[in-house]
Amino acid sequence: MANNIEKQKVTLYLNGLNCSNCANKISSKIEKDKRYENSSFSFITKKLTFFSNEKIEKLIAEIQTIVDSIESGVVVKTLRDGEENFNCEEESCETKNHSFFNKTKRIILNNLTLTFAFLLVVVMFILGHVPNLKVPLTVSTTIYIISYLLSGYKVLFASLKNIRHGHIFDENFLMSIATIGAIVLGEYVEAVMVMALYEVGEAFENYAVDKSRKNITGLLDIKSEFANLVISSKVTTVDPKSVNVGDILLVKAGEKVPLDGVIVEGDTYLDNKALTGESVPMFYEVGNEILSGSINTSKAIKIKVTKNYTNSTVYKILDLVENASSKKAPTEKFITKFAKYYTPFVVIAALALAIIPPLLTDGNFSMWVSRALIFLVISCPCALVLSVPIGYFAGLGSASKNGILVKGGNYLDVINSIDVFMFDKTGTLTKGNFKVKESSQRALELASALEVYSSHPIAKAITSHFEQNNKIISSKVSNLEEVSGKGIKALYEGKVLLVGNESFVNYVDDEKSSGTSVYVNYDGNYIGRIIVEDEIKDDSKLLIDNLSDKETVMLTGDKESTGLTVSKSLGIKKVYTDLLPSDKLNIINEYQNKGKKVLFAGDGINDAPVLAASSVGIAMGGIGSDAAVEAADIVIMNDEPSKIITLRKISKKTRKVVLQNIWFALGIKAIFLTLGALGYANMYMAVFADTGVALLCVLNSTVRLIDIQE
Repeated sequence: MANNIEKQKVTLYLNGLNCSNCANKISSKIEKDKRYENSSFSFITKKLTFFSNEKIEKLIAEIQTIVDSIESGVVVKTLRDGEENFNCEEESCETKNHSFFNKTKRIILNNLTLTFAFLLVVVMFILGHVPNLKVPLTVSTTIYIISYLLSGYKVLFASLKNIRHGHIFDENFLMSIATIGAIVLGEYVEAVMVMALYEVGEAFENYAVDKSRKNITGLLDIKSEFANLVISSKVTTVDPKSVNVGDILLVKAGEKVPLDGVIVEGDTYLDNKALTGESVPMFYEVGNEILSGSINTSKAIKIKVTKNYTNSTVYKILDLVENASSKKAPTEKFITKFAKYYTPFVVIAALALAIIPPLLTDGNFSMWVSRALIFLVISCPCALVLSVPIGYFAGLGSASKNGILVKGGNYLDVINSIDVFMFDKTGTLTKGNFKVKESSQRALELASALEVYSSHPIAKAITSHFEQNNKIISSKVSNLEEVSGKGIKALYEGKVLLVGNESFVNYVDDEKSSGTSVYVNYDGNYIGRIIVEDEIKDDSKLLIDNLSDKETVMLTGDKESTGLTVSKSLGIKKVYTDLLPSDKLNIINEYQNKGKKVLFAGDGINDAPVLAASSVGIAMGGIGSDAAVEAADIVIMNDEPSKIITLRKISKKTRKVVLQNIWFALGIKAIFLTLGALGYANMYMAVFADTGVALLCVLNSTVRLIDIQE
């Protein structure tokens, strides 16, 4: 019967998963399982999503079995209803205690066996240097074996479990073989210390991963946990999810705005830094639209809710940033595939190193086996498979901090190779704040009767201008039909009324004007035109100036004179005018068919197909339509086109840091592998070449990328 149930999206969290190599194995195994459709896993957020029609309890048990076959100590769970903190570790989100005592106790307990192993080795070292004291070989060997097991039991058990499940070539296997080999060769101290140092390195590595997670997920601390609902002058604290469109909310000073809305009482300053990257609070008053996630910094206000929780800005930001790392860049995919073949290769190379040289030379198997074991430890791919995805996610976090929501690391990569930057005009390069410059009263009256039904900025400008001295009479309108990209057609007092562009109203305009013209035809007679003007955004010129090394193109539905005026003032190299949405799409396809990668930035609902078709689509999030934001790959929250400059900087820096990590990790490993093969590297150096390099790469990613500013 389960198969007849509609499949639902399932979200699970894999708490305690800090091994990136293990994460790749888990993700790969789940993706291959047809029971979990469209599965996606983010290592940074530890969030696994897929579609299924099975009960959640069964799914948790199934996924837990898969996870346990690869990595121990990872708990598969759902969060409490309404909770979106995916950073809970070791303890449940419900009981986690952050006090200093509990943290200290947890650290001591987690490392008790490791500490005891260290003490045993130190005791043996001291006893070995006491004059005239000879510790029996059986006693010293027993103590060293106990120390080894105490320091390395986690790695040994993980290796055995993985072998049982067919996962042989991983870091646990490499460390186990290397240290057991050292014991066989009589290098007890080295075996214990290497295992202990490996565990210490893993602990530091996990700390660095968690630190980068907290830096990035801290950017998501914009959701209000409650809303002050006003009903008949009584204020009740409720969950934002239960609030409906049209409800009145009270937002006190110091509180976060829980849902998008319009101010209906009071005025205040709002801090929008988490949304737009703007550091200076902005003034808002009655009638102004405000976004959820902003912080009320001065006085209490009342707002009328315009969007419910799942459609609110804060929800979309949380969803976009949480899911961003699931869309991997080509470099990430390559490294994952590289590691899959790299590890078996080095194991075979180590085996060859242990056997072939002594057979061809002096037959000193002990020396060459020792070198092969060191070679194995050095070869662990942790630095590669961990540092690259964290590099991309740090770049995504930096973009979010600047008010730019990037839906995946793959888009950061593509931006570095964009050939053509294309822009919509209205609302993207211009403010979209139209004002009527010229019109006859009759044309205004007729146009307003139809435009009152439209939400387009030009329509609002026309109706607003007419309403200043007149009342719009819409009761005379019937059979209204909006023709996308052309205009509006209806019956007005029983006669056909057309409001739109020249071709739509069947009129040829020979007069030139700098603004946008809206033409009116009533009952087959041309009535006149309405000229509206739009202001260019203050930072549009800055953007185009910074793209002087690239081809810039403007696409607009406006007539040639308006398009040329705007493009000339901004310095845009090419402009296409009088375009329908399908025309914009054809132009994008034409460029891409020539092998060029195209970035398109737009804001209107008509731009959605073009945003989806371009190599990278950027939507203006503040006034942009929901359709445009959904179709886009990147959303600029404050509508400033110059944020594209910041985005390019972040993309270039991310690419640079990721490549640095790759070459650094490969370079260090190549050096130490060579030294190990030649006998110039010991086990301690081998541990540094593995966990030490991984830690340095993680730090390089988080420190250099998380704080990129404009």
